[in-house]
Amino acid sequence: RFPRTLSGIERVQHEGSRPHRLSVLHDSANKPIFDSVIVITDRNVLDSQLQEAIRQIDRTPGVVAHIDGLGGSKSELLAEALRGGTKIIIVTIQTFPYALEQIRSQQTLAGKNFAVIADEAHSSQSGEASKRLKSALTPTELNELDDGGTVDAEDVLAAEMTARAESKNLSFFAFTATPKAKTLELFGRKGTDGLPRPFHLYSMQQAIEEGFILDVLRNYTPYKTAFRLTHDGRSYETDSTAAAGTVAVSASADGGLVDKKAAVKSVMNWVKLHPTNISQKVQIIVEHFRSNVGPRLDGKAKAMVVTSSRKAAVRYKLAFDKYVTEHGYSDVAALVAFSGEVTDLDSAIEKATETSMNPGLKGRDLRDAFATDEYQVMLVANKFQTGFDQPLLVAMYVDKKLSGVAAVQTLSRLNRIAPSKDQTFVLDFANAAEDIVEAFEPYYEATTLADVTDPNIVHETMAKLDVTGIYLESEVEGLVRDYLANKGNNALTRWVTPARDRFRDRERTAVEHTDKIAMDELEMLRKDVGTFLRQYDFLSQIVDYQDLSLEKLSIYLRHLAPQITRQQLNHEIDLSAVDFDYIDQHAQATTSSKLEGGVALEPAKEAGTGAVRDPELVALDEVIAKINDLFSGDHPDSSVRSVVTHIRDRLEESETLQQQARHNTLAQFSASPDLNSEFVAAVLGAMESSDELSAQILNNPDLSHKLLGQLLPGVYQHLNATR
Repeated sequence: RFPRTLSGIERVQHEGSRPHRLSVLHDSANKPIFDSVIVITDRNVLDSQLQEAIRQIDRTPGVVAHIDGLGGSKSELLAEALRGGTKIIIVTIQTFPYALEQIRSQQTLAGKNFAVIADEAHSSQSGEASKRLKSALTPTELNELDDGGTVDAEDVLAAEMTARAESKNLSFFAFTATPKAKTLELFGRKGTDGLPRPFHLYSMQQAIEEGFILDVLRNYTPYKTAFRLTHDGRSYETDSTAAAGTVAVSASADGGLVDKKAAVKSVMNWVKLHPTNISQKVQIIVEHFRSNVGPRLDGKAKAMVVTSSRKAAVRYKLAFDKYVTEHGYSDVAALVAFSGEVTDLDSAIEKATETSMNPGLKGRDLRDAFATDEYQVMLVANKFQTGFDQPLLVAMYVDKKLSGVAAVQTLSRLNRIAPSKDQTFVLDFANAAEDIVEAFEPYYEATTLADVTDPNIVHETMAKLDVTGIYLESEVEGLVRDYLANKGNNALTRWVTPARDRFRDRERTAVEHTDKIAMDELEMLRKDVGTFLRQYDFLSQIVDYQDLSLEKLSIYLRHLAPQITRQQLNHEIDLSAVDFDYIDQHAQATTSSKLEGGVALEPAKEAGTGAVRDPELVALDEVIAKINDLFSGDHPDSSVRSVVTHIRDRLEESETLQQQARHNTLAQFSASPDLNSEFVAAVLGAMESSDELSAQILNNPDLSHKLLGQLLPGVYQHLNATR
């Protein structure tokens, strides 16, 4: 592992020395071990610095070749560099798959050995990512890509290594400060305990202590958005929640029914994008920047605002420019970064682009313009959230849920050192300090795995798919045969069409008969197809299965998956009658969290064990009530969720309540004299998760009654479903 710690030319010099050392490495017979070293990078600014650093190390002509595209002559340049034995070949993430294909297919390269180095570069051109790469990404990562997100070089390397077994002349080297669990399993060296570990380590802790990076958690201030929503003009507030600075809106029994989870998501997205909410946050951001950040680094300090989506970024830019103009400020100006086009009719924006939203660019690259004294703040939506190096960044304002490696990579934009830069600021409107610390812990010291992935999960998922009867063995064999013969798309489609028709026929029948069980089975089948593909792509790089049936099914399902995608059946939830009674932003205590380390990453778990969520239909007012906190004080969502889930599970496991639910209506069940004692026992059992939250429930009759009332319908439904 090499850390994301060295900034500027010092880091570049280290990056330049690695490929050079490999290119001159010889064996005991004094023969070069590698004919060429391929370096993957996609950071345009760093590309030129990296090339120059390598050239400074070895100025011999013809030692370094840089292939930055594949148009016409570029393809020939790549082939020529590989055949001619150019010692160091720099390629982009987009070019890399083609370089591997040349190595695997060209007979003239069969006897040559190649080293592949992946720095932690990020692709900003997600649309160019290969199909193999996209199939290896999780649904969440794919959603980020669709909204202009980036791709890690380690993901590209992992995806392309699916064919590594065929290429014995390739050696892969990955360098990253934030390895994912799959990266450790792919590239790690097994220790005495059988768990993969980094080949080399320079930890975040050591880098901070030695002054190569700053500790971005030293000045972390979370903000809490307190608001009260109204629906059809009605809103209610309890004394306990008002005193705690949060608001609960009581439920109403009338009104149409909506899917609770979908409604919560829709309402919170409405809150997040509401102009009033954004304008309040913009005021906080601008005034904080002018008071605490702008004067730093001799007036050259900069900040980044991380928004939740491209639409949010556009609205932030509109609000930012409006606020600065109204107050006559000339010492702070913002750029907005996002990919593609954004249409937001509510803001009178149609087909907005970076160019149209940043009229001051005047043809310059966004990064070049931001590096000048003209702009101090960068508003981002996925783009530049990772893989962006600007040492003058001193502050970050976060209005997006972050977790895991994404939280570490995002906040680490601030950790670069610069002359007189000794402090950073994070103002977070969307996350709790405890959750951010939890995300950083695995990367503070040595990054390790808690366990390794069980290779048998692939066979288990395959068995689940086989018994569905959606596809036949003859169809799998037929498609693979035509696929290997390089026949056209029409030839391949005819083999998956029967399975697609069976799936759609079952789906149509299930909908017509309102057969919930059948619909759930089809939804699980769809999920299991994606799960199998991700599992096999990953594990086949580690385990030699020697099972052709797995490879054949993988090829077949890759062609079937697009044919059975979920059809959008959900209706848009009407929020026209929802409005704010009030909304305000409350700063919480600033923290300087101390990381401890010693937290291991979790490997991939059992596959195909997910469950289909049964939509819970509730009144929209009830959804609004659920959004507001039940508990007083400041508690991370994860703690509340843990306690409530424990209580619900204990109630659902009660044999007494199971018997009563099966023989009574919900109203009769709610009046059971045993219910209160079972509830108290469940709360006492949750003490281990959180003493404070459990004590609040036991000592506050109003809270206890309300929580039980919220849980009862779901518990009753679950107990009846298990008859």
